[in-house]
Amino acid sequence: QVQLVESGGAWVQAGGSLRLSCVASGGAFDQLSMGWFRQAPGKDRELLARISWSGSGTYYEDVVKGRFAISRDNAQSTVYLQMNNLKPEDTAVYYCAAAKLLMKLSAYQPEYWGQGTQVTVLP
Repeated sequence: QVQLVESGGAWVQAGGSLRLSCVASGGAFDQLSMGWFRQAPGKDRELLARISWSGSGTYYEDVVKGRFAISRDNAQSTVYLQMNNLKPEDTAVYYCAAAKLLMKLSAYQPEYWGQGTQVTVLP
């Protein structure tokens, strides 16, 4: 059973930057594709970015393309989300997720979810 723990959420002014981290334990991290999702109050959870097990493939949704970057360190069993030029509409709980197949993330069907970390962007 894989456990995922996110950190790095905070309050930040619009235009600022944050880096979220997600540490995995209990499984073979380097065999898992990883993704970042978010959920704002009253809205559905949405996929933001995905990264393949090796890190060679990264994929972004239009809403964050050019502002956010996903990366991973398999030696540290950690996936990151670098968020730049943050906007008030980026305010949400951010979740990392793990899947044995990359397509499971885009299908919103990962095997594992973290508990989430709050990001609040002030105008």
